[in-house]
Amino acid sequence: MSKAQRQHRISSLLEEHAVTSQAQLTELLEADGIGATQATVSRDLDELGAIKVRVPGGETVYAIPEHPVDRIAPEDHLRRVMSDWVADVNHSLNLVVLRTPPGSAHVVASALDRAGIADILGTVAGDDTLIVVAAESLGGAELAERLRSLAGLT
Repeated sequence: MSKAQRQHRISSLLEEHAVTSQAQLTELLEADGIGATQATVSRDLDELGAIKVRVPGGETVYAIPEHPVDRIAPEDHLRRVMSDWVADVNHSLNLVVLRTPPGSAHVVASALDRAGIADILGTVAGDDTLIVVAAESLGGAELAERLRSLAGLT
């Protein structure tokens, strides 16, 4: 297996599982028949730009905040990210403000960016807050309602 293939599988595993340690990730790879040392996994995580983020309940897990633009997140992935990490949704004119646990806003912003939703012009993420800019034709109120639904807050 090539390095690129292994890193692609690591990226998928981080999306599918709440990976809390390099040892756990090594075990998940092993279960897939991919042998890798913890040192190799550590280098791969670094090259992928993986970071640890705090999730509800206080646990920290690995996440990759940015993916290439051509990768579109499926709606079920977006729904999972939104339901796991979005705590509150508000709006004003064509802006939607999402609140997350500390250190998680960039993960939600990345998932929204990758989802390719036509009416979202872009996102700006801080530590626990992100702003989503809606197209004027849609407006913030309607987008906020869509995002509330995806997050399971309605």
